[in-house]
Amino acid sequence: MPQIIPIRDLKNTSAISEKCKESKEPIFITKNGYGDMVIMSMEVYEESMAKLYAANLINESIDDIENGIKMIDGDDFFEKMRKKYEK
Repeated sequence: MPQIIPIRDLKNTSAISEKCKESKEPIFITKNGYGDMVIMSMEVYEESMAKLYAANLINESIDDIENGIKMIDGDDFFEKMRKKYEK
């Protein structure tokens, strides 16, 4: 369950840092009762960015297939690379 804290609680930075690391989820910061910021641990950030990057690659590949861009078989590709670089 996401944690939501008011902006005034950011004064205790070490406690917030520990919450981020322990929860392994983003913490939502509110200002005057409205969403204002999100903070998270580096681990959660890096995992999120890796997932986003992978999703973008998959979507680009789907677009390529739908637009008729020439594809090659994965096994054929790796076989050609082995022949080329394993001398």
